Amino acid sequence: MAAAEKNFSNPLPHEPQWLYLAQAVFNTMAARWDNQHCGGGLRWQIFTWNNGYNYKNTVSNGCLFNIGARLARYTRNDTYAEWAERVWDWVVSQGFITTEKDVYQVFDGAFIEDNCTEIVNLEWTYNSGLYMAGAAVMYNYTNETKWLDRAERIWKRSKVFFMDDTNIMYEAACQPSGQCNNDQRCFNAIFSRFLGLTCLMAPPLNAEIQSYLADTTKGILQSCTGGTDGHTCGLNWGYNGWDGFYGLGEQMSALEALQNRLVWTRPPPLTADTGASSVGNGSAGSGSTADIVSNTLIIETKDRAGAGVITAIIIAMFLVSAWWMIV
Repeated sequence: MAAAEKNFSNPLPHEPQWLYLAQAVFNTMAARWDNQHCGGGLRWQIFTWNNGYNYKNTVSNGCLFNIGARLARYTRNDTYAEWAERVWDWVVSQGFITTEKDVYQVFDGAFIEDNCTEIVNLEWTYNSGLYMAGAAVMYNYTNETKWLDRAERIWKRSKVFFMDDTNIMYEAACQPSGQCNNDQRCFNAIFSRFLGLTCLMAPPLNAEIQSYLADTTKGILQSCTGGTDGHTCGLNWGYNGWDGFYGLGEQMSALEALQNRLVWTRPPPLTADTGASSVGNGSAGSGSTADIVSNTLIIETKDRAGAGVITAIIIAMFLVSAWWMIV
C-alpha cells in the first residue's frame, strides 16, 4: 500500500502491481471475518493448527481497518470505508478500544473460549498507532470530525509510551522489565511510522506529535553511538549513551523515529486522483480465498516427496551425530 501511495516504480506489466497486491491482502482478510465467535472480527492466525488461532487480537483487525481506510482514500471506493467503519465498531463493541473516557486505550485482544469477554489489557505502541493512523486517514477521506476525535483520543493515551521526565519514546509494556522480545523491539518503528502518517492525515495533531518526536530524537542521537562502528543504536533511548542492546529492531526503530520528523518535507500519500499510477483490481486475491477460509492444506505428491527427503536427511544427521558422540 505504501508503495502505491508513494508512487514507487511500478512492476513490469505482467507482474502483480502494488495496488493489486494491497487489494488482494484486503480481500483475503475480509473473507476471514468470523461472525461465529465474539460477533465478528479476525482471528490472530489463519490456520487452525497455528498457535493463537483461538485469539482475536487488535493488531489483526487493526491491519484490516488501516488498509481499508487507505484503500478507500486511494480508490475513492466507499466499500473499503464501510469495512473500516465495521472493524472500528466491532473492536469498540468488544472493549478492545475503550471509549468511556477522554483517552482511548487500545488493548491487545481476547480468546474466543469465553466469547472475548476476558480482555488481555496489554497496551503496545504499534496497536495504538494502527488505529490512530487509520482514524486519521478516515478523517482525511471523509472530513468527518468523529474520525479526528478518535485519532486525537488515541494519541492522548499514547503519551504513556513516552517517558514522563523526558518525553522519549519507549515500549512501556516490556521495556522497563527488560522483557522485550525480538518482535517487540521493533514496535517503536511501526509506531513512529504511524505517528508520521497521522501528522499528514490529521494536521491538527501534527504540532504536538512532532514535539514528542523531537524530544525522542535527542535520545536516539545519543543512543546510536555504540558498537564497533560507533553508529549502533540501542533499545533504551533514555539511557545515557548506548545501552548495549543491538539488532534489526533497534535500528529500524531509530530510523523510523528520526525520518518521521521530516514528514512535511515530502508529499503526502498520493491517491489515484493526485498522481499515483499503480493500478489494481477490486477482486484481487479472491481466487485463493476459499482455501484460506476453509483452512484447507493442499499437499501434492511433490510436497510429500520433498518432506520425505528432508526427513531422511535429518535422521541421517542424527545418526551420524550419535555415532560421533559414542566414538
